[in-house]
Amino acid sequence: MAAMNDHPGEQGADDPVKLIGIRESALSVDEVFAAVGDDAAGGIALFVGTVRNHDGGADVDALGYSCHPSAESEMRRIAEKVVAEYPVRALAAVHRVGDLRVGDLAVVVGVSCPHRGDAFEACRKMIDDLKHEVPIWKHQTFSDGTEEWVGAC
Repeated sequence: MAAMNDHPGEQGADDPVKLIGIRESALSVDEVFAAVGDDAAGGIALFVGTVRNHDGGADVDALGYSCHPSAESEMRRIAEKVVAEYPVRALAAVHRVGDLRVGDLAVVVGVSCPHRGDAFEACRKMIDDLKHEVPIWKHQTFSDGTEEWVGAC
């Protein structure tokens, strides 16, 4: 009998980056979930980032995201790093730009792997690196009339 990690399903897929996008329209968890489906995956981890009604102790009234033209290619670069580090069967990540309201989906990341631990870790690495390295900026307007720009890099 072959060792468990010798089975092809225990390895990362040949072309695991299934969906990378910057969107001006509403995001869909279902779209990301469908993109990372894989019969060899025993674990799928999803991260959904939503717009909250506060930040840094202040009430947020409005929020908008903008990005550099290279943002999508930077997301793909990060995705390629993640799939090189983990046995990823499929990965998808989409980020919203434009004006958003409280409760709107700002980012959705999904990763499937043969086992749940790797799926959790790869998903966390993808969202953490996306937030730190992709040139996407958040403009917040607070209820007291002040504004703040928050940048990924």
